[in-house]
Amino acid sequence: MVDLVLSTLDDQGVLTLTFNRPDTLNAWTGAMGRRYFDLLAEAEQNPAVRAVVVTGAGKGFCSGADFKTLNALQTGSYDEVPDPRPNTFPTTIGKPIIAAVNGACAGLGMVHALVCDLVFTAEQAKWTTAFARRGLIAEYGLSWVLPRVMGQQRAMDVLLSGRVFTGREAYEMGLANRAVPGESLLREAQEYAAELASHSSPASMAIIKRQVWHDWDATLEEAAKAATQEMLASFGRPDFAEGVASFLERRPPNFPPLP
Repeated sequence: MVDLVLSTLDDQGVLTLTFNRPDTLNAWTGAMGRRYFDLLAEAEQNPAVRAVVVTGAGKGFCSGADFKTLNALQTGSYDEVPDPRPNTFPTTIGKPIIAAVNGACAGLGMVHALVCDLVFTAEQAKWTTAFARRGLIAEYGLSWVLPRVMGQQRAMDVLLSGRVFTGREAYEMGLANRAVPGESLLREAQEYAAELASHSSPASMAIIKRQVWHDWDATLEEAAKAATQEMLASFGRPDFAEGVASFLERRPPNFPPLP
């Protein structure tokens, strides 16, 4: 039986998850989604995992929903029990997740790239929302995410037109942190993840991630008040003591894993 999402953990604490339906450009199915979310949930509980990189096998990252699924939905024959976890589930994981978009990134695939915390893309990867060209709408929170990361006018452009654009343009529009040659993409994403794993406090990253994803719904006053409480709590954690000590002793930090 083919493993729909491959999982490898290196000795630096970087977990690489690879969507593994290359013959369909890793088109999304319920089974693949459940496997992906299960692996993320396991990573959350595994103290050896400090950062996660998500990519696709073959020439695609994720080409969107599988057309067999779409056809079943259209004909009313879809009978699969949906996963209760929403497609925004990766935002609830306390460890940093980096999307390494190696190729086709369309529709639901674009959703899954952008609910990661950071996005690296191959320069020539093909991106598209695709929804308007399939008679669909901005799915799974993209109408909320896109205007915040690229501005309303650019969001309207890519949503209304459903046009195809490259990873280089995705970077220029603010959808990606880096656009690099395809052959170096996974290495650069893993090296960045290893840097986080080696030098950033797991507790700090988990709280910062929660702050960033949730503070979009808060006022400045609310965010500042919550941050003050989090900062006071951080003073009592071993991560703070280790962060100060490693700086003063001019050595790499040895932060404890998340409990």
